[in-house]
Amino acid sequence: MPELPEVETTRRGIAPALGGKRVVAVHVYDRRLRWPVPAGLEQALEGRALVGVDRRSKYLLFRLAGPRGTDTLLVHLGMTGSLRVYKRAPARKPHDHVDIVFDGKLTLRYRDPRRFGTMLWIPGDAASHPLIATLGAEPFSEAFDADLLHRGTRGRRVAIKLALMDNKLVVGVGNIYANEALFRAGIRPTKAAGRLSRERLAALVDAVRATLADAIAVGGSTLRDYVGSDGEPGGFQLGYAVYGREGAACRVCGTPIRALRQGQRSTYYCPRCQT
Repeated sequence: MPELPEVETTRRGIAPALGGKRVVAVHVYDRRLRWPVPAGLEQALEGRALVGVDRRSKYLLFRLAGPRGTDTLLVHLGMTGSLRVYKRAPARKPHDHVDIVFDGKLTLRYRDPRRFGTMLWIPGDAASHPLIATLGAEPFSEAFDADLLHRGTRGRRVAIKLALMDNKLVVGVGNIYANEALFRAGIRPTKAAGRLSRERLAALVDAVRATLADAIAVGGSTLRDYVGSDGEPGGFQLGYAVYGREGAACRVCGTPIRALRQGQRSTYYCPRCQT
């Protein structure tokens, strides 16, 4: 499932390619996504200029100029979704659901084999939309720090990995990157969040940022379907420290990596490096 690095990689590929260009046509081939693609989306988008592409958590926010200000096309990639920019779009394939055509015949194509993604039209301020309004801090923002984690975890018995994946506390730290960040911070994923000191939480903040930044630098992770807006897969999976490496030797100490289940998700850790 695309996580924050994959979504940010997609955003960085789309924004310079399409920024400032005007939508000349929209083709919706299949409206059956997680929620149906809104009726009238074609008319809402056509003729508008794309003034920017932002990211909030794992949502992409396409800002489009309109007669009464800026409105937003919200896109979530779901489990298997991808957005790719074509200078000359090839023939549509069965899982290609939406084409947005810009000036110069540039085409932004949304592909989603399992159709768990989302494409919604939000007139006005997107920050108040129910999918956005309750989200926690961005991991690269000043708001995400040891004090935030300390306040948000005091008195809680929840495991730190599950707390780290709580989007009301901090957004975008999905399963893969939670595993990797906890390894970098030397914190066992099962540790009670409310028992971690401010110092260890500060180390975790640094580890989260470093892990996500390193993943973005190599285009994120490709385990199955994900490709960036240029069609290229990510490369972060080639250097995982713990994720998916059960039984393999820890890259630091040589101890076999262990695995368990937390919140119905796979967890991987080194029993020696993480305490």
